[in-house]
Amino acid sequence: MILDRFRLDGKVAIVTGASAGLGVAFAEGLAAAGADVAIGARRADRLDETKARVETLGRRCVAVATDVTDPEGCTRLVAAAVDELGRVDILVNSAGTASAMPATREQPADFRAVVDVNLFGSYWMAQACGRVMPAGSSIVNIGSVAGSSSTGLPQAAYSASKAALIGLTRDLAQQWSGRKGIRVNLLVPGIFPTDLSAQFPDEFLERMKADRIPMGRLGEVDELVAALLFLASDASTYVTGIQLPVDGGMLTG
Repeated sequence: MILDRFRLDGKVAIVTGASAGLGVAFAEGLAAAGADVAIGARRADRLDETKARVETLGRRCVAVATDVTDPEGCTRLVAAAVDELGRVDILVNSAGTASAMPATREQPADFRAVVDVNLFGSYWMAQACGRVMPAGSSIVNIGSVAGSSSTGLPQAAYSASKAALIGLTRDLAQQWSGRKGIRVNLLVPGIFPTDLSAQFPDEFLERMKADRIPMGRLGEVDELVAALLFLASDASTYVTGIQLPVDGGMLTG
């Protein structure tokens, strides 16, 4: 049955940034589709809440305090997934951070901090997973429309880091899809109701809905999770190296 291709029974997924926002939703969505889940984030206390949500869905979960800017920390999260859940089939690189600062005032440490999490963290996690994933596995990097189009906010570090994920995704897909059988794709969210978007002024969100989003509304988190499940599951076994925008049409303009 074609719908069976979207199921993740018997699979093990890792989700970073799983202490809040989209990371929590991704972990829950993967568990609802049948996967056991290993979760990582810097805020260890909040990981327990996500772990409880996954286990309520009847799936196993292991939570590991993880700073994705530390390659050894990434390796520990992957090792915990293998040791306690048996394997790693899916990686969702959801850990991320953002800043909004005029370019003439942004400090080097602030710029590096954003790139370190969004770009380097995604690479260290992919590298650690790529060493243990079996053929048929899937890596989903989480990008942003800001990587391809300006939103009008002063976000040089964030935009640069998300644009860099396009190249990272393409290169890893080229390296691994044939030789290792690991698909690598980029999920590109538009604007969703998250902790990050809650910091935007109301007038900014209204302007975006009116002028930049053809569908005239923000996305619903379930709409993004559904797209993630497509890329994570066997529904997309002939899809690699792509950017999948889930943005209400923002990138059409």
